[in-house]
Order: sequence, then C-alpha cells, then structure tokens
Amino acid sequence: MIEINASQKHFLGLPVADFLRAYWQKKPLLIRQAFPGYVAPLTPEDLAGLACEEAALSRLVTYQRRKDEWTLRSGPFAEDEFPKLGKKDWTLLVQDMDKWDMDVRALLDRFRFLPAWRIDDVMISFATPGGSVGPHVDQYDVFLLQAQGRRRWQIDVDPKASKAFRPGVDLKLLQTFNASHEWVLEPGDMLYLPPGVPHHGEAVDACMTFSIGMRAPSQAELIVDLAEELAATLAEEARYADPDLREPADAFEIDDDALARVDLALAALQGMDAAKKREWFGRFITRYRASGEISAAPKTPGIAAVEKSLLEGGLLLRHPFARAAWSRQGRQAQLFVSGESFAMGADNARLLAQRDALDEAAFAKLDIAARVAVESLLQRGFYRLQRPSRNRR
Repeated sequence: MIEINASQKHFLGLPVADFLRAYWQKKPLLIRQAFPGYVAPLTPEDLAGLACEEAALSRLVTYQRRKDEWTLRSGPFAEDEFPKLGKKDWTLLVQDMDKWDMDVRALLDRFRFLPAWRIDDVMISFATPGGSVGPHVDQYDVFLLQAQGRRRWQIDVDPKASKAFRPGVDLKLLQTFNASHEWVLEPGDMLYLPPGVPHHGEAVDACMTFSIGMRAPSQAELIVDLAEELAATLAEEARYADPDLREPADAFEIDDDALARVDLALAALQGMDAAKKREWFGRFITRYRASGEISAAPKTPGIAAVEKSLLEGGLLLRHPFARAAWSRQGRQAQLFVSGESFAMGADNARLLAQRDALDEAAFAKLDIAARVAVESLLQRGFYRLQRPSRNRR
C-alpha cells in the first residue's frame, strides 16, 4: 500500500506505530487529506515579502522549457523582480518558515510522534504553473504537505534507479528519471518520502507546498565533530610515541608495531564513555544546521526583574532560532540549547526543552540550576522577556 486516506483518528491514515514500522525510512506513503480543509496561514505575497529580507534563506528556481535550462538564484530579492518573472515555470523557496511564522510553527505539533530534535525546518515553496525544482533525491525524510493549489508528484521506487546528477546545472538534478507512481495532490494531502527516493514535483496551477524536513547528519559530519570534540580535550604532549622502538629491517616501512602505536594514540576516540558521548551529541544536534545567529540584546533584565514581570503576566520567549533537547544523565539531566549544555533535574530539563514560552507558573517550577541556566540563556539572547501589556488588568 502506497496511498491511504487519513481519518479523524489517524491523520497518517494508520496508527503511528504502524507507520513507523512499515514506512518510516523504508517506503513512501501518500496520505489523502491528512490535514482536511487546510488553509495556508500566509499568502504567496507574504512569502515573496520575506524573500526580500536579508535574514531569510530564499532561493528562486526558473526553468526555460524550450531550452531545457534551469537557473538557481539565492536571495534576498528586490520586490520588483517577481512581476517580471512571468506567469509560469518558476518557483520561490524560503527555508525555516517555522522560525518566522508561529502559525507555520504550530504545524510541527502534529509531528511530535518523531523526536523533536530530528525535525529540521518547514520550507515553503510557491510555484507558478509548471514551476518545479526538477527531479532530484533528498538524503533525509520529508513530509510534503499541499497547502494551496495543486501539485503533480512523481516518484520512482525502483531501488536500482540511477542517482547520477545532470552535469552543468547548479541544482543537483537527476540525469535520468522514470516515474513509477504519479499523483496530483490537493490542499490537505501529504506525501511522505524516506531518504533516497527520486521524486519530481510540478505545479498544476499556482500553488504552495510545505516541506517538513528532517535533520540527518552524515556519518562523516558526526565523526569529524566528535574528533574535534575529543581533540580539544587532549594535552599538547599527548602524541604518537614509540618508547619500545627496535631497529627496523627497513627504515621506510610502516610495520605492524607502528600501526599498533597508532591504535594506542587513537584510544581516546574508541574509549569515550556513554555519558560524554551523550553530552557531545546533545550539543552537536542542537547546533547542527543552525538557522541564524543569535545575539544578546544591548540590555537584558536580571532574574529578579524577570520574576517580577512574569508575576504581572509577562512571558519569557525562547528565540525562534534556538534548538532545544534534553537527555538523562543518571539521576540528573542535561538541557541542550543550540550547542550549550546545562545540568539540572530531569523535570526541569524536560520543561525547558518543550516550552517555547515560560509563564509565571512554569518558571515557579524551576529549581536553582534551571533558573541559573535560564538566566545565562537570557543574557546571551536565547530568551527574551515579553513584558505584560499595560492594558492588562
């Protein structure tokens, strides 16, 4: 089964456990009306406006159909560019829309059946009729929610399908693509694709598609970051050593004894204990694919001023670019925020990781260690204080 209808009970069309067992990272699934009656919380004009901002990550893909030529440009774009593009064969993509629009961010609540630290962002694409980014392959899981208009999706589930790229194009387009399945998605329909499935989407009419993508660091990225983590802890005098050296038969040979000493020199990499590895990964994954720079405000309130403001109805808001997760460490826990780690009780770490906003009731639950962490994060810009409205009584 590769196509299914959602139900009021199961928005994936089947129980989460069944989806994870049969489809997650295994095979595609088209879910008809996963979000019935869905209305996009922003317009194509809103998206275009954001693409003109320096801080937004935006791209524009145009296709010259007669010449079979693709062009990729990165933003920001001038407002007067879009009317000049014509009425077909172009696509605007803006990354990290869940950081810019809270209604878009609310979509992620439906995906809490996955680890939150695995979710990367919500990318929104607007395409005119015929607009596309071409046939390609992603190396991460993605849920493609049709938010407005219609888009035709084609996929190839042949495990032997060629993954060779087309030469001379800025985009990583497949050189050959032969669809095994094809559908037209209406608003509310959602297509799940595991990594490595060739696919091609083309707008039937002017449409918006929301792509909920996963974070999937490569093994090479993990190894390099872990090695750098360990290297920073090693003393300068910790080096390859051969106090047991004997005169070699050939001075130019790297013999078995030399390789054994290499293994000894790399023992730190092999002997890292589970607690240190857990802490490293928590810091790594919460800064991996960071959305943008987070800087401290010119003046930040102290913790006493924060408590007073919260009592009056204020809120502590976590910066939308900040990523948070937590992990148990024995009887305690570690909170991870954008590469930083803080020791505290498990209940507090869980609360701070889950909450984008802290009110007085939530703040009152925090122990001393958690409050120290919040103060530190506030001073560095990871939280900001939203003071209560003067009109509130």
